[in-house]
Amino acid sequence: MEPKIDDSRMGSITIDGVTYDHDVVIRRGGKVKKRKKKLSKEIYGTSHLISREEAEHIYDEGAERLVIGSGQNGNLRLSEAAEEVFRKRRVKVEVHPTPTAIQRWNELEGAVIALFHVTD
Repeated sequence: MEPKIDDSRMGSITIDGVTYDHDVVIRRGGKVKKRKKKLSKEIYGTSHLISREEAEHIYDEGAERLVIGSGQNGNLRLSEAAEEVFRKRRVKVEVHPTPTAIQRWNELEGAVIALFHVTD
């Protein structure tokens, strides 16, 4: 997939040579955006549980697969409402600890979007 993800460490992710010190969403076409985690934090008090509102924001028209990097220790997860957003749109969701999700992203092709959580 493009862009290529080079590396991730606790608190950062490097994509095509650019290091980001925040969670990112990768859109179809490869555009990297800052994650709007406040959409989940306002509802659940944590950004480790993705809300329906944030899922709606993550979704990109025409996406067939979503790769989620759930953090170095795998603490991020989808709420049932967020799962429903992707299920209704027939988007296959893969959730892996961020290092594994990066490997998966780099080997995939097609209409794929992603969210990478860079801390725990």
